[in-house]
Amino acid sequence: MAHGAATDWEKAARSALRESGHRAGGARGAVVSLLGRQHCCLSAHEISHELHESGSDVGIASVYRALELLHGMGLVQRVEIGDGGARFEPVVPGGEHHHHAVCDRCGRVTPFEDDRIEKQLEQLAGNLKHSMSGHDLVIRGECSRCR
Repeated sequence: MAHGAATDWEKAARSALRESGHRAGGARGAVVSLLGRQHCCLSAHEISHELHESGSDVGIASVYRALELLHGMGLVQRVEIGDGGARFEPVVPGGEHHHHAVCDRCGRVTPFEDDRIEKQLEQLAGNLKHSMSGHDLVIRGECSRCR
């Protein structure tokens, strides 16, 4: 996520939390700030670890509660990459998004964008006479470090 998009997302998320009557500080604020700085999806445990590394004492249960609230409000999306657990990343205003390549050996997740794929998916949805509200694309294999 580009820096401007991250800043916009964080501001929008904090505003949406306040408008819905939720505090935007404490654990929620820490999770929102961390997600706003990320370039790809993170698991709740990765978020908790990053927060602890930065000196925060936010517990894993609070991270899960914050993520569930943010997901329920449509501010973050769950990303299933096939490792048995959910990862989360911001839903950027304007629909900007990326896809993921996952290494089967080391678990590394690499984000990527491709306008041609986006156009082909829209065309495919039209051919199927199906509206498309979203899509997920995960490429599995071995990353360049493991190959």
